[in-house]
Parts: sequence; structure tokens; C-alpha cells
Amino acid sequence: MESESYNPFQVAQAQFDRVAEILQLDSGIRELLREPVREYHFTIPVHMDDGKVKVFKGFRVQHNDARGPAKGGIRFHPMETVDTVRALAMWMTWKCSVMNIPLGGGKGGVICNPYNLSMREQEQICRGWVRRIARDVGPCIDVPAPDVMTNAQHMMWILDEFETIHGGRFPGFITGKPVGMGGSLGRMEATGYGAVFTLRETLKELGVSIGDTTASVQGFGNVAQNAIELYTKLGGKVLAIACWDQADKVAYTYRKKDGISLQELRGISDKFGGIDKERAQDLGYEMLPGEAWLEQEVDILIPAALENQINGSNVGKISKAVRVLLEGANGPTTPEADKEIKHRGIFLIPDFLANAGGVTCSYFEQVQCNTNYFWEKDEIIAKLDSKMTAAFTAVSVLARSKKLYMRDAAYVIAIKRVAEAVKLRGWA
Repeated sequence: MESESYNPFQVAQAQFDRVAEILQLDSGIRELLREPVREYHFTIPVHMDDGKVKVFKGFRVQHNDARGPAKGGIRFHPMETVDTVRALAMWMTWKCSVMNIPLGGGKGGVICNPYNLSMREQEQICRGWVRRIARDVGPCIDVPAPDVMTNAQHMMWILDEFETIHGGRFPGFITGKPVGMGGSLGRMEATGYGAVFTLRETLKELGVSIGDTTASVQGFGNVAQNAIELYTKLGGKVLAIACWDQADKVAYTYRKKDGISLQELRGISDKFGGIDKERAQDLGYEMLPGEAWLEQEVDILIPAALENQINGSNVGKISKAVRVLLEGANGPTTPEADKEIKHRGIFLIPDFLANAGGVTCSYFEQVQCNTNYFWEKDEIIAKLDSKMTAAFTAVSVLARSKKLYMRDAAYVIAIKRVAEAVKLRGWA
């Protein structure tokens, strides 16, 4: 998830510090916003299938809730760290704020590898996680959601345990649930589609037809697959996809010069987005090293995996053909790489704007659960398009009028809104 020299929380704080200086925030607000308001560390004992007890480490970080209940996913990952969770919680605060939805930022995680766990063991981790934190989360406090290597089933186990503990039905406590159990239509598509809505608006500004563009994507999970789906529906062509190979413990890039087939690759991938390399080669895909996705002669790069993927050591490998960097993942670009991207004039669509479709649809799910009235999918996608387009336009207008880098412009809008909420509450 990160190298020893890379600390995602320090990156998040550095990004905040730069914009806090632009906004000339006073010292009290700066000190408050650059740290989580609260965080929880706990252990989760699980009786494993072999009869032994294994103890897993879990986290929940609530960065800021001045604008509303904390909101953020729970990720299962063998290399999870509290600094990763802190960074993701902070980015969630800015993400909700830039989208102008009444939520704050939180994030959770468990250090584990679902690849090596049975469904029963995963269920015990989910129930154990919420037992440890049940008094400090809830529909009016902190609302979790799926993230890396968690899904709708995990959310239902967590919800069921939370409701058992509190003796009631609280469907608005958690989002990303199965449709029919309080889940929202459009949730699976939301993050990937939302990213492509911002890409569509970017290309309009650049005077480029989406049908004339090509892209290279890192990741083949939910975000990447749905981004590819909408991008190709709109006429774009994806030439390469990079994803992790669980068996070999390395990433590979799969390339077809005439464009990949999403349906084809979905048919040979597992539930975590891992592609069967032998079957891919049989289908005519060229298999390249994992980092080759970054070097492709394409118009658009879409990192949609994990953080720290474009950094000082590899940013120079980006082709001169690249015009747009669409950050589908959280924190995929380090500050060092940011400088080079800005210098080269690549149009950046920053992560907490580009991938905000997920939390926006999660907000829609909360609203539907709390009112017990559910919308049709077309209505949800239309609402999502409207929110993403409005947020992108606000950031782009500010960036052009103040000659700001797109990431800085998005931060200015987001941090200013949170700082104002903090002031109005009398916290600083």
C-alpha cells in the first residue's frame, strides 16, 4: 500500500498546509483541520476455521464532522496502516465539502487479506469490527461504506450486528448495502460514472471529442470497470489495463492496441478485479510489466487503484501524448509528481473531485433510507451527473479565474467551506 518513505497522512497534511496558506486561515483552525477530531484503534479476535484464534487490528478515524456526520469506507487490506486511514479520512472531509453535501470525513479499516479468508471468517471480522465501535458510529454520528476489498455483503453483516446491539432497524447507518435491503440503485456505477462525468466536462473545455480519445487505466475493481464502461459508451477507447495478480504477488498490464473489451475481461476476472493472465493471453492481450500502464501513448491516464502510484520516480515515464490525468483512486499522485504534471500542463482532475461519485450516491442512499422512499436508477444517475457537473464547474471556474492548479482550486473550495462550519460552531 505504501513504501517506507511514503506517508499518505503527511502528504494529506502537506496538501492542506499549502491551501491553508492561500486562504490565510488562522492558526487555531489550521491546527484543528490538519488532525482527526478522534480516532479508534482496536483488536478483533476471530475463531478461525482451523479452530485457532487470530487477532486482527482495526481502525476508525473521524477527521472532521463540522458539516455533518462523518462518512467514509471500510477497507480490508493486508498492508493497511493508521496513517493511510487518517489520510483517507481527511480526503473524505474535503470530498464531501467540494461536492457540497452535508457530511464530514471518516475512514475505517482492518489489517487482513480477504483472499485468504473464508466467508465465515470475513463475517466474524465484520461483526467484530462493529462490536468494537458500535457506541461511536451511527446514522447521526458516522456512516461507513464499502471500500477496497469490501462489498455489499460485508456492509449487511456490519448493519445486522449494529442493529442487534442497538435493538432496532437503522438502515441509514451504513451505505453500499444490497438493493432491496436499503441499498441504492446506481451505487455500483456511481464512482466510475462520476469520474467520467468530470472527464466529459474537461474534454469539453479542452475542445476535444471524447470519441477521439484513448485511455490507459490502473486497476480493474469496481471504480475502474464502471469508468471504462461509461467512457467506452461515450466513444472513448481503452488501450491498456493494469491490475494486481494475487498468485504472482505482482501487477501486470494487459494491452490491446485496437482497444480492450470490458465484457471480455470481466468474464475472466475474479470478484476483486484480478484478471486470469493465461486466459487473457489466449484472448490476444499483450502482457506487460505492471507499471507499463503509465507509459502508454494515450490521451488520458486513469489511476483507479491505490495511493502513491504516480511519484517522483516514475512521473517522467508518462508519455508526451497524455493530456488529462483523471484520479479515480484516492491519493494516487504524490506532491513531487504533482509538480511535474503541473509543469507539463497536463489537465488534472483531482481525486477528491473525480471520485466523489461514490460518496455522493452514498448520500443519496442515506436520504432514501431515512425517508423510506427509493428512487429509480435513471433518476439517481441524473442527480449524480448534476452534482458532479456542478462541482467540477465550480472548481474549474475558480482555477481559471485565479490561475490555480485544479487540485489547489478544489482544496480552496472544500477547505473554505469546512473552515466556515468550524467558525459557525464556535470551535475555533
